[in-house]
Amino acid sequence: MEQGQDSLKISPKVAGVEYAIRDIVLAAKEAERRGVRVDYFNVGDPVQCGFQPPSNVVEEYVRAVRRGDNYYAPSEGLPELREAIAQRERSKGLHTCPENVVVTNGISEALDMVTASIVEEGDEVLLPGPYYPPYSSYVRLHGGVPVEFAVDLFGGKPDMDDLRSKITDRTVAICLINPSNPTGMVFDAASLRDIVDVANEHGLYIICDEIYDRIVFDDGFVGIGSVAGDSPVILLNGFSKVHLMTGWRLGYVAFTDSPRLENIRRYLPRLARVRIATNMPVQYAAVESLRGPQGHVDEFVGELRQRRDLVVRRLNSIPGLSCPDVRGAFYVFPRILDNPYPDDYQFVLRLLEEQGVLVVHGSGFGHAYGSGHFRMVFLPPPQVLESALDRIERFVS
Repeated sequence: MEQGQDSLKISPKVAGVEYAIRDIVLAAKEAERRGVRVDYFNVGDPVQCGFQPPSNVVEEYVRAVRRGDNYYAPSEGLPELREAIAQRERSKGLHTCPENVVVTNGISEALDMVTASIVEEGDEVLLPGPYYPPYSSYVRLHGGVPVEFAVDLFGGKPDMDDLRSKITDRTVAICLINPSNPTGMVFDAASLRDIVDVANEHGLYIICDEIYDRIVFDDGFVGIGSVAGDSPVILLNGFSKVHLMTGWRLGYVAFTDSPRLENIRRYLPRLARVRIATNMPVQYAAVESLRGPQGHVDEFVGELRQRRDLVVRRLNSIPGLSCPDVRGAFYVFPRILDNPYPDDYQFVLRLLEEQGVLVVHGSGFGHAYGSGHFRMVFLPPPQVLESALDRIERFVS
């Protein structure tokens, strides 16, 4: 890696680390310094957009702090939280138990631990294009090679022929984000079963991120555990999205009972121990969030459904944009038709400069299948979304 004359060296591994969702904020801050008023539609944080965790969950967090539960938690997580997580995932069909759960500082740490545990130099990991950026960054950080496979964004199905063609003798895992960030697509049972069959055929790990599992709008959600049986599934989930606990940073890894996961079930907890523990009071709040009243979820999803309908309808009414339907999560991923700028990144920068609307360039979610798109969050209130869509329409027109 290049370095200045007086700069000490750093590892070249960090050169592959990118996070377009927050990297693009640097351009927004620079625009603000020049006097541009910027509205942010880049980060999927419902709490910043007015949603809050339920009062019973907040009260449990405060009770834990006040009663003195402010010390190191067990490295693998509180036993009662691991039990509640296992119960939740079993209800979705995953064959697991509390001993197969490791509580982490958000899904990001979970993904880092899993990738560190299975990827060696030159190993390949298959990602659905477009994909959530940390997946490729962690693969590269640990010496691996991210490989994108095609997904039909309008049909909501993986291209199984393309997926099969991308498997080599260096492939170690297939990753899924379901419901999808950045597209809002939701895989059905048949698609999940096809992917599980291919993974089993080639002896691959199946890493499935289901953090948006209860944020679905039209059809029911199928957890991968319900079609996987004893296949080697590593499930990632957390409390940021459905449970509205983004800033509290809590996630988990849940392994199936598959005998093929015996090694990683044994060794990954060492990574949990070496980083000590996750936040103790938040874990008590998470138990309450899983076991307490769930009415807030339906209210949250109901509000998001209205915003989804508004944004998809408006984007598809704008000549020059084409937006697939959104079945889950809280993102749209429209395609830019006849882009007058060199690429989607320049499109996003010009939209920022001319209209003060910050979205994320699609190529930040993988060049092969993300290029030519942008991602927009539809969490803000409807009037804020309408204003932004008016400005996007003016810009594109």
